[in-house]
Amino acid sequence: MKYISVNQQQQLVFAAVECPRITTSQCLIKVHAIGVNRADILQRQGKYPPPAGESTILGLEVSGEIVACGGAVDHWQRGDKVYGLVAGGGYAEYVAINAEHLMKLPDNYTYEQGAAIAEVFLTAYQSLFSLAQLQPQQSVLIHAGASGVGTAAIQLAKAKQCKVVVTVGHEEKAQACILLGADAAINYQEVDFVAWAKKNHPQGFDVIVDVVAGEYLNKNIKVAALDARIIILAMLGGRFSQSVDIAKLLMKRLTIQASTLRNRSDGYKKQLIIDFVNDFYPLLKKGKIHPVIDSVFSWQETEQAHQLMLTNNNIGKIVLRVD
Repeated sequence: MKYISVNQQQQLVFAAVECPRITTSQCLIKVHAIGVNRADILQRQGKYPPPAGESTILGLEVSGEIVACGGAVDHWQRGDKVYGLVAGGGYAEYVAINAEHLMKLPDNYTYEQGAAIAEVFLTAYQSLFSLAQLQPQQSVLIHAGASGVGTAAIQLAKAKQCKVVVTVGHEEKAQACILLGADAAINYQEVDFVAWAKKNHPQGFDVIVDVVAGEYLNKNIKVAALDARIIILAMLGGRFSQSVDIAKLLMKRLTIQASTLRNRSDGYKKQLIIDFVNDFYPLLKKGKIHPVIDSVFSWQETEQAHQLMLTNNNIGKIVLRVD
């Protein structure tokens, strides 16, 4: 099969390798579309290796058709259209996936839409509900609201009638978030979100989802409500935060938690998918929540897709179509 390899110069090149062999609990997927994630670029740069024992090929989520099932798989069959998570191996014509990590592609969805669901919606669901225990009517601050995870988190939180405020980098992203249901979008290039919150939401936010980290940690503490939960998913703003105010942490009884999804156990991912499907699949199937796609590239244009992600100008997901 063909797959996209990274050479010694960190360039993307097509290469060939044998199709993966599946275990009794896996399915072999013919890949039709691939979701692009920042983790792909980090792995390409040598900064985010796959978990031990997983494929070294880039790619964390795919959408496609089942072409083979392991002997212990009894709830999927050849020909089923699916999407799901992998810990590696997605940038290829075929990929082996744990059968418990697959979800049925709704009949009215394209493969490209399927490739834009798993990583961002499961990450958003994990952050808001599994970790932060978000309750209906609470308030949420989402940084990078126009990102893939951000656009998913807006929709999930609004589905639970929560107040949602996001931060974004320019006006087009702000408008996109408002159209998705956000109650307010703060352009951080023009307005400091701490000052905005002091004036417009002085009671603070119950849940804060942060991919920036760095200096944002102290700012998040300032705008957090009593007993708030701050969930850190990435560190686009840097890995260190200076002079964290422990007194405010104590006074507000704050919980700060950092999380990733890729290196979670198979059992954890299985339960996360079960919970997400039970809570939100009906809304996804009806289109009441949906993946937001910025661009679809041929997988021969993966370099352009990565460069677009590096500009931070995308609104929602970037997807590769396997031609």
